[in-house]
Amino acid sequence: MKRSIDLEKEAVIDVAQLMAAAARTAPKTRGIDNIEIIAIDDEETKDRLIRKMRELSISEKRPSLERDANAIAGSHVILVVGVKSKPGGLNCGFCGYRTCEELQSTKGICAYNSIDLGIAVSSAISIASQFHIDNRVMYSIGLATLELKLFSENMKQALGIPLSVSGKNPFFYRK
Repeated sequence: MKRSIDLEKEAVIDVAQLMAAAARTAPKTRGIDNIEIIAIDDEETKDRLIRKMRELSISEKRPSLERDANAIAGSHVILVVGVKSKPGGLNCGFCGYRTCEELQSTKGICAYNSIDLGIAVSSAISIASQFHIDNRVMYSIGLATLELKLFSENMKQALGIPLSVSGKNPFFYRK
């Protein structure tokens, strides 16, 4: 026999897998895939993430990181989508530089990489919404995962999506 809590956690894990697939297959600039996806589904890594968010809250003087750390404590899985910084080769100037070569010399971030991240995350959360899984996009999770170096090298931006099943979305109704 399974109780509701067990079924709900299994559902969140299944949906996280579908979300990862949606993020991977989301449209990308020039078809270049610079996206990396991780799922934090173990308590040890989640605790490290929460500690890092609290540490950054103090060092960066950002109370919202503490608030978000508290909110994600009850999440079943945290999906994090990151993007590598690789200029698209379009010399569009959207990044503030005239050419992609100028951008690379500054180690800046290509505007299209940021757009690709947004599209991938939007695709992922659309899946969570279809399955009625509590979620919220949090930059604070992405910041902490980058600080913890949970991604491969050259990862410049990341956004986290905590997931849970509850009577009231803990990521919106927070203290």
